[in-house]
Amino acid sequence: MIGYSRGDVVLVGFVFSDESGRKLRPAVVVSSPPYHRARQEVVVAAITSNLGRRRFGDYLIAEWKGAGLLFPSLATGILRTIKRTMIERKLGSVPEADLKAVDRELSRCLGL
Repeated sequence: MIGYSRGDVVLVGFVFSDESGRKLRPAVVVSSPPYHRARQEVVVAAITSNLGRRRFGDYLIAEWKGAGLLFPSLATGILRTIKRTMIERKLGSVPEADLKAVDRELSRCLGL
């Protein structure tokens, strides 16, 4: 089984919030190494290239090309816990500065 790390950009199937369908889309792994050691899941934040829909908790990824993304993209405040086996493949990784900014936005979303 392939291991995934915090900051990895992966391709996963996201179910729409109204459960009307599913779409393969990129996501960034936001869960920690201790979480990964204790569980068979990862927590991911959805990524979108729809920059016009920037919402509370979203972060514009500065180094989107280096992260393996095809277009300028937002890491969103939309979180999902998935089995590692649901990850289609790794696309790249966000650099540390971007990951810290994603963490700040997620902290705001969750009131931490």
